[in-house]
Amino acid sequence: MSSTKPRVLIEDWLPVAELGIESRREAAPIPGQFPKLKVLHVWWARRPLVASAAVALAGVLPAWSEDLAKAFPHAIELADEAAYRRWLLHLVGIWGDPVYGRKVIDAANAAGVKLKGNGYGYKQAFRNPIPRMDIDLLHAVLIHTWGKLPTLADPTAGGGSIPWAASRLGLPVVANDLNGVAASVLKAGVEIPAIKGLDLVPELKKWGQILVRRVKERLKEYFPLRGGESVIAYIWANAIACPRTGRLIPLMPDKWLSKTAGKQAAVRMLTEYNGIELPEPIFEVTLGKDVDKTDASTGTRARGKAISPYDNLVIDGDYIKQAAQAGQMKQVLYAVAIRKPSGQRTFRAPTQTDLDAIAAAEAELEERKALWQATGILPSEEIPVEANYDRGHRMYGINTWLDFFTPRQALVHGAFSEEFARIVPEVQESLGESADAVLVELAMMQGKALNWNSRASTWDVSRQKIRNVFEKHNFSFKWTFAEFEGAALYSWALDQLIDAYDGIARLLDETGASDDDLEDRLRRNVTVLQGSAASVDLEDGSVVHICMDPPYYDNVMYAELADYFYVWEKRTLGRLIPDYFRNDLTDKQNEAVANPARFAAMGRRRKELADLDYETKMTSIFEESRRVLTDDGVLSVMFTHKRAEAWDTLGMGLMQAGFTIESSWPVNTESEVSLHQANVNSAASTIMLVCRKRDDRDGATKIYLDDIEQDIRRAAREAATRFQHDGIEGVDLLLSTYGPTLSVISQSWPVYSSTPDEDGRDKLLRPEEALALAREEIVDLRRSRLVGKAAKVDNLTDFVLLAWDTFAAREFPFDTARLLALAVGGLDIDELARAKVVAKSSGKVTLLAPSERVRRGGDSKAPGVRPEAASFDFIIDAVDTTLYIAEHDGMPAAKRFLDKHGYTNDAGFISTLQGLVNAMPRAKAKGEWVVPEAGSLDTLCTLYFPDVTLPEATDVATLVEDKPEALFEME
Repeated sequence: MSSTKPRVLIEDWLPVAELGIESRREAAPIPGQFPKLKVLHVWWARRPLVASAAVALAGVLPAWSEDLAKAFPHAIELADEAAYRRWLLHLVGIWGDPVYGRKVIDAANAAGVKLKGNGYGYKQAFRNPIPRMDIDLLHAVLIHTWGKLPTLADPTAGGGSIPWAASRLGLPVVANDLNGVAASVLKAGVEIPAIKGLDLVPELKKWGQILVRRVKERLKEYFPLRGGESVIAYIWANAIACPRTGRLIPLMPDKWLSKTAGKQAAVRMLTEYNGIELPEPIFEVTLGKDVDKTDASTGTRARGKAISPYDNLVIDGDYIKQAAQAGQMKQVLYAVAIRKPSGQRTFRAPTQTDLDAIAAAEAELEERKALWQATGILPSEEIPVEANYDRGHRMYGINTWLDFFTPRQALVHGAFSEEFARIVPEVQESLGESADAVLVELAMMQGKALNWNSRASTWDVSRQKIRNVFEKHNFSFKWTFAEFEGAALYSWALDQLIDAYDGIARLLDETGASDDDLEDRLRRNVTVLQGSAASVDLEDGSVVHICMDPPYYDNVMYAELADYFYVWEKRTLGRLIPDYFRNDLTDKQNEAVANPARFAAMGRRRKELADLDYETKMTSIFEESRRVLTDDGVLSVMFTHKRAEAWDTLGMGLMQAGFTIESSWPVNTESEVSLHQANVNSAASTIMLVCRKRDDRDGATKIYLDDIEQDIRRAAREAATRFQHDGIEGVDLLLSTYGPTLSVISQSWPVYSSTPDEDGRDKLLRPEEALALAREEIVDLRRSRLVGKAAKVDNLTDFVLLAWDTFAAREFPFDTARLLALAVGGLDIDELARAKVVAKSSGKVTLLAPSERVRRGGDSKAPGVRPEAASFDFIIDAVDTTLYIAEHDGMPAAKRFLDKHGYTNDAGFISTLQGLVNAMPRAKAKGEWVVPEAGSLDTLCTLYFPDVTLPEATDVATLVEDKPEALFEME
């Protein structure tokens, strides 16, 4: 990097441990404490606000220097480097010690101890308003560094976490997204509240109430209530005709409505009444002790097949699909969840009044449907055939976006669309220039309602509530579903909107407000653009910091998912911002994702072409970022994907576009595995890559991978050593080396592979070749630390050691396990499965316990647990056989086995024991070992291997006892 470029803070430091803990705090579903930006409208894979704020800010704040301190002699925040770093934490809302607080909370949870308050002593970071004096000092430092307030741009802004967090701190912000739905969310969640603030709330309430009152009046006859009850949900099942009797079969996995102790409820299906066979079942609700648990647990559908309740014979899954695709699948209401006037929640069976209202709604929709589709009220678009989320819905006859809704649900959403169209000119005439802001926010109600009222929203038996459509990022078919009470739906959606907008605007208004005058708000400059990130409407060199959270390879097909909203919202939002909704459906051609469905016609090459397409588009986006970036500006890229292919394409795109990677930081932004839950683990870090424009180097001398191999290995070691002190472990520690590895390559780019192509010519290095070296280096480093010396036992044993060390869990993702196996010694997962070291299933790999590795008869040389074996080729087999004998026959029998085979003094065996006790989680919860083998090893080594050093076992209650009581008090 040129010395003329101001060095920024993120190139030297980022508080990764604190940000990781606060990110997980932010994601916790605490009532009333969830970021309201996420409540406003569905968007997928939003980054945490606290991490977004820290990266956005650290990318423009200068690195601390004595010159900076001298420029602001009265600012104690700049007095020294430690104070400066504390100031960054304060600016992003971290007002305590989250590292220690998290340790105490984990220990308390594992020990079953209930803490007072939240355990941290301060609110979640994103909820803390930053005082005006801090904002004024921040702006003064930034103007001193850059000459003016630096502009931040996010060209793939999605749900808006980055631009919102930057705008909150008063930075000029440009937010862009290709997707019209995302751009609308950016306008509603970032631009409008930044400019209008809380002033808009009264008008939102006024016009929102007018709108929902009109919708309710139109719909209430189709949702009759009886005896003062209110309806929580109508619970339905999809149904087909029995192929043998012609009678209707509701396709229900079971008949439970509630399994809560003391409040159990289920339906009973009646196929005849007074001895007369019914053409379709009727239902009764049973409550409490009257529930027949066996019957409640017995459904009519399992694994794609059905069982006819009329003759108890199986109906093949192909018949069900054929009937559905022929339009013969029907929907049957089988229960109603209600709240009585007393407030009691319970269930009742459908009444004839309910069924008559449903029939009336179907007739009303049938009468209006053609006109509504012709006049742009209802969607008529078909779901594209080539899609990644095609398997479930199309298989069962859902071919248009309207098919996701029953006729009554469609009538509800159509009534809102029509009333919204009618109210637009009224609001515009009344409010003038503020009208569109109010209307854009009101239109957000539609997205909320669509997400909670369709054939893809379901009844959550355990939590007694409706699940929304996008609890998972797909369109999987739902056999049973829940319907919202339609006349009340948009009233609820308005309450949700007001709460979300008020929360978003309040955090903005309170941050930077004058101490004595809340009306003296911080002025904010936000611009929202809609278009390709490869062609942004910005001038050359106009942006100091491009901070982006790009699409993650093949993680989420945003455009395919967003079509669900797009087809409706172009008929509401599209009236206000038509440029966002120009096309029939979302733009998938220009979306930067690895989308194999776009290349379905290419057969086996579709994945290869999808990868190339993603790389090409990301390169174009990075090239455009280079154009709009100032010469001394910074590009920061947040990336969460765990697959090596994703990192390979991302790294290639950055380097081909002319960037160097200056530094990288792993921040644990996803869910955390607690001490007492050690069965499952997966990578949880977002890697923050910090990039600069590359200065052209003299290309006269070609650089090959061999030339920089030692630099790569050294960078990987240094990164692993550094980040493990910040609480980065396991899979995330592997990922933490990817940024430094890419950095080494990028500084020397172009770099060529040490292996020529098939014609003997030099070929550009693929980053994955270098990433493999980094993984090998970390494997060697961790192995040496586990056994206390540089030692390699055998491949199978090494894999078990490194798997426990890397994952600290018995179960972990297949792809990461594959990479670890390769790094250990060229193993593959199939080989490990044949050796009974692991079991594999649906994207996961599980380390087998000694009792699961037992082999009886067969090939005497095959790996596994063999109590009668004469010898073992792999030490892990000898260790597991010892543990198996100890478990079943006692430790003395295990000692006889060890003596017989000479393992008591075997150096390799002892090294493996040392490695295992260091690698396995040595934690107890309520006196029991979390990993049983850890306890067995502890006893074995204590009795017979005194030279093995046993790390102290974690007593999960200890930290709680040491914690000052004051920290547990309520805020």
